[in-house]
Amino acid sequence: MDWKNILLYARGGTRETAKGTMTELASDPLDGSLLVQQGGKLRAAALAGRLFTACNTAIVTTTVGATTTWAGLGVANPTGSGIKIIMHEFNFAQWLINTGEGILALATTTDSGFAAAITPRNRAFGGPPSKAYVDDGATVVAPVVEQYIAGLTHGAADVDGVPAILRVDLHGSLVLLPGRSVVTYTDIAQLKCSYEFMWEEIPL
Repeated sequence: MDWKNILLYARGGTRETAKGTMTELASDPLDGSLLVQQGGKLRAAALAGRLFTACNTAIVTTTVGATTTWAGLGVANPTGSGIKIIMHEFNFAQWLINTGEGILALATTTDSGFAAAITPRNRAFGGPPSKAYVDDGATVVAPVVEQYIAGLTHGAADVDGVPAILRVDLHGSLVLLPGRSVVTYTDIAQLKCSYEFMWEEIPL
């Protein structure tokens, strides 16, 4: 079953019943409904073929700041797509310790300059293709920082080291309407980085 807008009423308090017994919904003392979605919060989107992921196919060196000549990883919802893109996860790996201190953030811009350079993967393997464009470098409208993600590892010299890997749950808190995109942002050039986005596509 897919998720719809449903109005539910729950009886206060919890109760124990035998397996298979039909009971009323229950709520906690703060009137929060006690519902458990089996299989994880993204299960319904994955089963419906609406969940996608994309990552860098090669290690990248990022550009400095909110520049129009950008490199990293970005997801664009092309104009006229007829969908909303709900961003669920962002992951990154830093393969080189840099001498300079740096910040990693997510920024937003338009879909101008984006190309389908990287093919998204449907998490329902064999499911329908994504309508998003994923790119690792383009000439774009100057991005605006939306959310800071992490401070990046630095040291006395640019040396390879144990990769710093971070998974960030965005909780569906960033939605891209047609003609909008999200891109990675670093305030200094970061060498040897890899990024990944996971998102859901739903009709407007």
